[in-house]
Amino acid sequence: MVEHAAHFLPAQGPIEVFVHHNTLHAFEKQEFHAAVQAGYARYRAEPYLSEQEFRRLYDVGRITDQDLEFAILDDLGEQRNDEINGLGTRAEIRFAMLRHAIQVGPDAELRWIVAETDALDRFREKTTQINRTRIISAATKLLQDADGQENSIVDLSGLLSKLSANSSKWTDAEREFFSLHLLWRVCLDGIGSFSGKKPNTTSFVRPRDLLLHATGEDIDRDVHDVLIRFCAAYVDQGYSDWILPNREQGFYESFLALYSVQVRGTDRWLRQLPAELKTLIENNVTAEASIESSLRELGIPLSQREEFITQSLLALGGWAGMIWQLESGVDWVVHSIAKGSLLGMLAVQLILEKCAVRNLGEQVFGNGSSINSILDSARQRIAEPKPLTIERRAFLLFQVAQMLGWTPLELLQLTETEWAELSDEVEGFSAIHRRRVFHEAYERQYRLAALDAFAEYSTRLRQADSTSGSQRPSFQIVTCIDDREESFRRHLEEVEPNCETYGAAGFFATAIYYRGAADGFYKPLCPGVMIPDHYVQEDVGYTFEGVHRERAELRRRLGLASRAFHTRSRTFLGGMITGIVGSLATAPLVARVLFPHLTARIRRRFGSLLQPPLATKLQLERYEKDPGPDNGHIGYSTDEMADVVLRLLQDMGLTKTEDFSRLFVVCGHGSSSLNNPHESAYCCGACAGKRGGPNARAFAQMANDWRVRAKVSALGIAIPDDTMFVGAYHNTCDDSVVFYDLDRLPASHREDFEATRESIEEARRRNAHERCRRFDSAPLSISPRDALRHVEARAQDISQARPEYNHATNALCLVGRRAWSRGLFLDRRAFLTSYDPSQDDDEHSILQRILAAAIPVCAGINLEYYFSCVDYTAYGSGSKLPHNIVSLLGVMEGTSSDLRTGLYQQMVEIHEPLRITFLIESTPSAMLAVMERNTSIDQLVRGAWVHLAVIDPSTSNIEIFDGDGFHPYETSLMKLPQVDSSLECYQGSREHLPFFSIRDAKGAE
Repeated sequence: MVEHAAHFLPAQGPIEVFVHHNTLHAFEKQEFHAAVQAGYARYRAEPYLSEQEFRRLYDVGRITDQDLEFAILDDLGEQRNDEINGLGTRAEIRFAMLRHAIQVGPDAELRWIVAETDALDRFREKTTQINRTRIISAATKLLQDADGQENSIVDLSGLLSKLSANSSKWTDAEREFFSLHLLWRVCLDGIGSFSGKKPNTTSFVRPRDLLLHATGEDIDRDVHDVLIRFCAAYVDQGYSDWILPNREQGFYESFLALYSVQVRGTDRWLRQLPAELKTLIENNVTAEASIESSLRELGIPLSQREEFITQSLLALGGWAGMIWQLESGVDWVVHSIAKGSLLGMLAVQLILEKCAVRNLGEQVFGNGSSINSILDSARQRIAEPKPLTIERRAFLLFQVAQMLGWTPLELLQLTETEWAELSDEVEGFSAIHRRRVFHEAYERQYRLAALDAFAEYSTRLRQADSTSGSQRPSFQIVTCIDDREESFRRHLEEVEPNCETYGAAGFFATAIYYRGAADGFYKPLCPGVMIPDHYVQEDVGYTFEGVHRERAELRRRLGLASRAFHTRSRTFLGGMITGIVGSLATAPLVARVLFPHLTARIRRRFGSLLQPPLATKLQLERYEKDPGPDNGHIGYSTDEMADVVLRLLQDMGLTKTEDFSRLFVVCGHGSSSLNNPHESAYCCGACAGKRGGPNARAFAQMANDWRVRAKVSALGIAIPDDTMFVGAYHNTCDDSVVFYDLDRLPASHREDFEATRESIEEARRRNAHERCRRFDSAPLSISPRDALRHVEARAQDISQARPEYNHATNALCLVGRRAWSRGLFLDRRAFLTSYDPSQDDDEHSILQRILAAAIPVCAGINLEYYFSCVDYTAYGSGSKLPHNIVSLLGVMEGTSSDLRTGLYQQMVEIHEPLRITFLIESTPSAMLAVMERNTSIDQLVRGAWVHLAVIDPSTSNIEIFDGDGFHPYETSLMKLPQVDSSLECYQGSREHLPFFSIRDAKGAE
């Protein structure tokens, strides 16, 4: 049962190894819309944006009537033209309900609307004049027909008493008043003419929920207070001052050892806990046996136990999820935990719940001995919830009637059965269902705009093919597929139109455990789904070995001193010293806030005295047969290096000798910023949330080795002798670019390198300028030079909640040759993966290899942003401002809360929650073959977690996948606006932007 419950727990690992994933991984086998509603039922987390937000987007034109009509028709399918009692088709009724705001809230809100507003006196604001006239005319005729009749269909006496005696002399306002009140009474009587829905009885699975509804007291407050503190100490990775007793034995055993000792000052509700724990210890009761005993005592029937355990663990899902991750063998932490820890946590939680129930029973019911009698007393206090009232259902119909011009006369002719059918149709289009259709319309506009842009632009691919090879590139650069590199590559191509850029997964086919010269242990640098076989270590040059040892010893001593100061500051005397020293720290703290750029330069200057010497090298070649972390086993064999180089070059489509430039830059990426617990989430996802510089450096060193080149040539790719690879690292926060091993660059290539570096310098200034349009603290008139200083300062500002926006706004992933996307302004929203279908085999091996990483990784990033955006409280980690690091594993709010998972509010505030669209240069048959061989990709695509389209390499035709198969896409034939540079696209705007064609880029029209 615990394993079943663990399936629903958050799967986020330690915060230092942040790997984006589908937040609803537990429901990934279901179709997307079914899954988000299952998530709503399980976690009470919103599945889509609010209806109010969708209506705002509709009002500003982000969602159009055409989008809504298409989404409604697609949602209804064959039922779209079904007539509902002659009042309109299903599609017409739903379209009206989407175009106009629906006000249906709780009973108290409805009573206020009816009594205190003019909802019954004035037509809704967007009611058309035609519908107003129809309703008023029909109401007037009904009044005339009923005049003098004793038994009118609708009792009008009370209503007429509020109006002038002579209806022929009524003002327009009086006619409107009468017509609406008559319509309201007709709806009210019509809904009341048939039996409504039966009330649903509420069943509480957890005793905590029953007691909360009965008494207003939440026992979880006390239980979680103890459990959170113990969890933090149990999974601690070096933050605590002391180690828990019996920690190595497990969660349950450690808790029993600690809390079985009676101490003074124990909270009243825990006074009986030590005795109970001693009994468990004396009788050798296991965690499983304790859980079974607790379930019986809490009165949980067998049929509900699985759900009870799931709900109990989800009550502290962040902590339970972290314990499950660590227990399941995550090797990214220093201190592992014992197997069975999640089971132990559940056993402890139930023991604490029993104590809390008894304490509450004693305080509220005067009975603290029998849990069953306490729960029985609570059940007697709870009244059944009210069913959906007749007034609420009538008010819903009343609003729809105005939208569609249903007259009182037409509604009076309905039978009870027809009233029930009409009510079910309107009520069946629930708020969740309306938001689902809104969401489909919302996604449709951007997706079609993207496909239209590429449908027009893809003709350039054939033009590029006809002119390819005419000139050797000035330089080439491969970056990660990361969407933040899209603008960097675009600016590079504008600065130097003769360069070529490529995109590949940022670990560059070098899956390694890496230890830097100043690191204490190895860290994985590869996608989270991979387990590296190879180890790579950074060594200091032998000449500087003595300096390195001295600095390492100094770092160790400073670390011990800092640790001692931190520990002793909690004592009485230490606290006094801390207060004195703390006042001295005010000056540098203020300087870091007011002058972050200058302070950072000073810190770097002094920090260089502690860092390893700059002259380092990678221990990359292995001399023993088997890879491992020990001397002689570190690194790769030359055959393995050749496989790495061959794989990446094939993935990028670089297979011909004439394809290579003299200088090839391999550029990893990462992000560094101060006071940012989620820094790992900003780094390279393909490197397990670490910086990808070592991977780029390692690949460049491999590709420059003449022995490796000889083996690669024998395998089919001859790299020219004059081609040199240079490793580099791009910091996406401050837009700095550093290069590795320049001392190995031959003199013949220094001029090429200086020209390349100059182009990169200009590109990073332009990139910083484009990024600054999203920051409110940067004026739109800022210059590129000042923009670069601005992003550099943000990275060093300890008060900055938004050092960068990371993957926010991601919505596209392009897999194919750069020729059909180069020169397109994509607004930093697209992952760019290089792939040349002409170099692939008949089995589409290269495409399958690329997509096996690209689709799950990019989909995981996109979906985590989606869910954290639509509900940053439940799916995300809330606001960043109250976060505190705990156990060196995660964050919690304040001093005690659940471990927060997901992305924080400031990280997603400019994001549009759209499912990602993959546009792949391939054929439908090839893509279907890949899906058939890869169940993960097939599940994501067929389940509509992502959108998929292919662009045929030979015809440039686009086909889209709709669940049943691929179908030709008909473009709107709208011409892309053309500009001379990226600056023209974004200048003066902070909003999401459309697609543009840039003339200056090589190959542009």
